[in-house]
Amino acid sequence: MRKPYVLLLPLLLFLTLATPARAADNGSWSVYPVSSAVAARPYFYVSADPGQTIEDKVVVANKTAEPLTFRLYAADAYNTARDGGFAVKSLGEKMRGVGAWAELPKDRVTVPGRATVTVPFTVRVPEGAEPGDHPGAIVALDERVEQGEGGVALGVQRAVGARVYLQVGGPTLPALAVENVRISHDQPLVPGLGDSTATISYTLHNTGNVTLAPKVELKASGLFGRTLLTRDLTKLPSQLLPGQRVRLTERWRDAPQLDWADVRLTATAKGTEESAKASFVAVPWLVAGVVAAAIAAGVWLLIRRRRRRPEGARGADILRLRRGARPAAADPQSKVGQPAGG
Repeated sequence: MRKPYVLLLPLLLFLTLATPARAADNGSWSVYPVSSAVAARPYFYVSADPGQTIEDKVVVANKTAEPLTFRLYAADAYNTARDGGFAVKSLGEKMRGVGAWAELPKDRVTVPGRATVTVPFTVRVPEGAEPGDHPGAIVALDERVEQGEGGVALGVQRAVGARVYLQVGGPTLPALAVENVRISHDQPLVPGLGDSTATISYTLHNTGNVTLAPKVELKASGLFGRTLLTRDLTKLPSQLLPGQRVRLTERWRDAPQLDWADVRLTATAKGTEESAKASFVAVPWLVAGVVAAAIAAGVWLLIRRRRRRPEGARGADILRLRRGARPAAADPQSKVGQPAGG
C-alpha cells in the first residue's frame, strides 16, 4: 500500500536560508560559493549588465558518512508572508530572475560521504533585464522522502540553498510604501477593570527595484495632540526584496481606554520615507450604553409628559399667545376712545 506524505520543502528550505551570514547548512549537508583568492564568501554577490554572462562555482558538502544525491536547481527569492524571512521558490514554480537565468551543467550530483563536489554554473542576464536587485539561490534538494516515526505516513524533503544577490546595472530606485493600516482594540467593559490592548496591522511594500532594510517608527497621539506612544518597531524583515509585500502586526499594551487615538507609522530606508495612519475611538462601551440609555429614557419621559398635559391647558396657552399678538387698540378691555367720564 502506498503511503501518502506531506511535503514540507518550502518550510525547511527557507528556514535554512534564513541563517546568518555563513554557508547554508542543515547539519547533513551545506551549499556555499567557492572561496575567492581573498576570503571565503558567505553568499554569491554578482553584478552584471543586461546581456552579460557571469560564471561562478558552487560547493556541495556532504557531512554524513554515506553518499548523497541531490537535485540541483536555481530559484528566485521572495519574502515569506509570515515574518518577511528570505525564502526561495520550489522546483517547478515559475521563475523570472536568477531561477530563469542561471544554468547548471547537470541537474543532479552525487557527493561521497565526508566529501565535497564543486559545480560550475553560468548566469546569463538577458538584454531586456530590468535594472536593480534580482535575489535568488542555488539549491541542493534531497529528493528522498523521509518517513515519520513508527511508519507514520508523514514525510518531508529537505533542501539547502546558497543565496545569490544579483544586481543588474542601470538606474536604481529605492521606494517604500506603508499600506492598509488597520487597528483592532480590546478593552474592558468598565474602565480600570482589565487591560486595554490595541493590535496594529500594516503592510510594508517595496515598490522600488533594490533590496531595502526598513525601519518603522510608531507614534500615537490622543486628544489635543497629546503623545500617547512613540516606539521604533523591531519585528521587521532584515531584507525587503524588490516588489515584495509583508503583512506585519504590532501590539500596543496599555492602550487608552477613553480617548481618540491617531496612530501613524513612518517607514524609512535608503533615504526614502513613507507614512500612513489610522485612528480609533477608545470608549468603555458599558458606560456609553448606560449614558445612551439614560438619554433615551429622558427623551421618552419628556415626550410622554407633553402628551399627558390636559387639552384645556394647551388651549389656554394658544389663546394667550393669540391675545398677546393683537394690537392694543383691538383689546376690548382698553379704555382708549371711551367718552370722558363714561
